[in-house]
Amino acid sequence: MLEVVAAFIKENDKFLICQRPSYKARGLMWEFVGGKVEKGETPQQALARECMEELAVKVKVGEIFTDVTHVYPDVTVHLTLFYAEIVGGSLQKIEHNDIKWITADEIPFYTFCPADEPILRKIQSLK
Repeated sequence: MLEVVAAFIKENDKFLICQRPSYKARGLMWEFVGGKVEKGETPQQALARECMEELAVKVKVGEIFTDVTHVYPDVTVHLTLFYAEIVGGSLQKIEHNDIKWITADEIPFYTFCPADEPILRKIQSLK
C-alpha cells in the first residue's frame, strides 16, 4: 500500500485543487496537492516537501482532516488529507496542468480522482 498525503488549503470559503498532468495516471483529473511519503519522512514532512516541489509554496501543516484507502487498478493508496496553510511563496504551476480555488458548491463541476470522492462528500457536508 502506498502512503500518500495531501493538503486541504482553505482561503475564506474556497479551497485549492490541482489538475493532474495529462501524461500521469488519472491524467487531467483534479486532486488536492500532495504526493508520496518517502522513506524516513513523516507524513507532515512529506506534505511540506510536496507543496514546495509542486506549487513553490511553504505550508504550515495542521491537523488531519480525514483519511481514506482506495484501490485503483494499478495501486492501492492510503491518503491522509491534512489541513494546511500557505505561509510563504506564491503559487506556481510546476507539476500540475492547472490550479484553482473553488467552493464546496463547485465540486460537481470538476472530475476528481476517485480516492478524493469520500473527502469531497465530507467537505460538502460541512457547509
